[in-house]
Amino acid sequence: MHQSSPFNHRLLPYLLVLPQIAVTLAFFIWPALNAVWLSTRREDAFGLSSEFVGLEHYIAIFHDATYTRALVNTAVFSTGVTVVSLALALLLAVMADRVVRGAMVYKTLLIWPYAVAPAVAGVIWWLAFNPSIGVVAYYINILGYDWNHLIKAKDAMMLVIFAAAWKQISYNFLFFLAGLQAIPRSLIEAAALDGASPFRRFWTVIFPLLSPTTFFLLVVNIIYAFFDTFALIHATTSGGPAGSTETLVLKVFMDGFVGLDLGGSSAQSVVLMVMVMGLTVIQFRFIERKVQY
Repeated sequence: MHQSSPFNHRLLPYLLVLPQIAVTLAFFIWPALNAVWLSTRREDAFGLSSEFVGLEHYIAIFHDATYTRALVNTAVFSTGVTVVSLALALLLAVMADRVVRGAMVYKTLLIWPYAVAPAVAGVIWWLAFNPSIGVVAYYINILGYDWNHLIKAKDAMMLVIFAAAWKQISYNFLFFLAGLQAIPRSLIEAAALDGASPFRRFWTVIFPLLSPTTFFLLVVNIIYAFFDTFALIHATTSGGPAGSTETLVLKVFMDGFVGLDLGGSSAQSVVLMVMVMGLTVIQFRFIERKVQY
């Protein structure tokens, strides 16, 4: 009779996870703790001296009109990016799922934008919509709308929303397409035999089965809009005009690295982290109940 040998390497499991633990501690836990520590201190511009001020920075940011403006901008921006990127990605995934000839070429072209660096994507959109030299801005003006994101806050917000959504559509497309291809065709064919229209088949059969994928992408896209769009916004509008596209993550950079207010920017980063954690908990607490696994 074959007998299994006992596992004597008690330290091996810990050694295998040690690299991941080291990366997490070095790049996530330590920076977060350091931000909390800096948020309770006031430092001079050269970092030579500091003093403990407690919650003074937290109280100050909530009495700052520019912070309130950045908070509103972030809410509008994150909502717009999430809705636009998810809706267009789902539409493209449904269309790609029906393509028979040239399907691989079609899917590859849709995935390409995800490989573009955020800063490069921002420059591309800035050039395309530049009111002086932009090709897209030229045709928009021909259609009768005076596009100028350099002086119009509404145009600037639309530009960063669509630029960030364009960058994220490829990521969402991959997951939606995988979810669509995992749905048994027999269910869709049964609904068709029962007389359900294509729209009704999608809304009552396909979309409910995609709810786990949609929920996952909802969480990912909100986190993306809050954190991963800094380079794109900075390259496109730099928060202008007059702070109309300055989001919370961009304000952290501007106050900390440009204004050299290390304590205030650290407090802002802590508040931003708590906001995202709170939104994630709310989504898992309330929205996940409607997900059909």
